[in-house]
Amino acid sequence: MTETNINQSEKARPRQIGSIGTVARVLIGSLMLLYGLTGGRVEVTQGSVQTGFDPLSVGTGVVVFPALLLAWQWIRARTAKTRYEATGPLATTINIVVFIALVLTPRYAPPLSFTSNAALLFYGASMLLAAARGYGGCEVLAISNWILRRDDQIGCLVLSPIDDYERRFKSTHSDRH
Repeated sequence: MTETNINQSEKARPRQIGSIGTVARVLIGSLMLLYGLTGGRVEVTQGSVQTGFDPLSVGTGVVVFPALLLAWQWIRARTAKTRYEATGPLATTINIVVFIALVLTPRYAPPLSFTSNAALLFYGASMLLAAARGYGGCEVLAISNWILRRDDQIGCLVLSPIDDYERRFKSTHSDRH
């Protein structure tokens, strides 16, 4: 098999993020994962540790949310071969609103409150995967892009500015040498 026959998505991709973006993803992802796993509650009473661990939140965050995004992205990839790129202000705002709505579920829909910690688990695990892979896109698609070997993009308000700054900083300093 020659190199021209190898699918572009199967080639090793260089890291899209630098050390600042990687560290930010590891820190934020770890905090989200820890908060989601403990339900935001760790109590030590009389020598025993109690947390707000909820198996339904874990299952939803680790299996259901990734499966839903994977299914959506897989179907979309089968119907439209082009790369999905929704990185404008509207798409970024929708992405943020969905995250906030999931995290604040206990306030407006208590029976669905498990989705709050599930969202934190999903985003936290996705950030850790993105950090490990050097993935520079929004964490919402980190897992499904990895599985499907795609590079679809959704706007990300939190980490995109960090990555942009780091790229500009490296570019400016590499021009001086």
